[in-house]
Amino acid sequence: MKAKRIVLGVVLGAVVAGGLYLANRFWIAPATAARSAKSDGAYPMAPEFKLTSLSGQTINLRDLRGKVVILDFWATWCGPCRLEIPEFEDLQRKYGSQGLQVVGVSMDDSSAPVRQFYQQFKMNYPVVMGTDKVGELYGGIYALPTSFVIGRDGRIYAKHVGAMSEGVFLREVRQLLAARPNQPLASFTPAVPGSADISVETPAEVNSPVPGVDVSKLSAAQLAEFKKKLSSEHCTCGCGYTVLQCREVDGSCPTSLKMAREAMAKLMRKNSI
Repeated sequence: MKAKRIVLGVVLGAVVAGGLYLANRFWIAPATAARSAKSDGAYPMAPEFKLTSLSGQTINLRDLRGKVVILDFWATWCGPCRLEIPEFEDLQRKYGSQGLQVVGVSMDDSSAPVRQFYQQFKMNYPVVMGTDKVGELYGGIYALPTSFVIGRDGRIYAKHVGAMSEGVFLREVRQLLAARPNQPLASFTPAVPGSADISVETPAEVNSPVPGVDVSKLSAAQLAEFKKKLSSEHCTCGCGYTVLQCREVDGSCPTSLKMAREAMAKLMRKNSI
């Protein structure tokens, strides 16, 4: 499922962006609409996860707090992903001692080709096998490569979809390495315009029966009422589904997400009276 969904995103992106990919610019736009970075510099916290690397090491994002992290979602079958890996290796080699940690998150369906690739190219940073849940925490991974640049304070300062031109990550990493641990970097300037438009979700939203909406505070009766409400309204995106069906079928739809969250807000206000 991971590969099929990502391949669809790649195909659509190639059709839309065409020549932009050849210039190493964006080749597909993010298709998610969760919480975004605010214009006042309040960048979102990177969702935490704990996964085992190919070498058996436990990679806990929380343990990397205080470091600058490049989180790279990639796959062995993705040509642009392969092009970026030498730059990540070079950055890890040069800046690892200063506090940089690159982490690869493979979206391959099995670990066999990833292990072979990892050993063949002697990658110098850890690679973990990604899951759909981890991808959803980061707003959904619909094109590869997709990379996140995380500061020492654990916040995501930039998201890059598609292969970036040489030096993009270098400029951002240098800025973030100069920051103090656990302190936001208000003066951060993304190397690519628009890369600070970042969407993330919480575990409660990802694991929700209404994807994207945290229903953990609802009682069973309230949840039933909420789902009934969403089942009575049709999503206005043109899909033909009800809002609930659209959330279940296409978690990336920003229209049904907005409608579901607005309905949730109304329900919460009603219950607070």
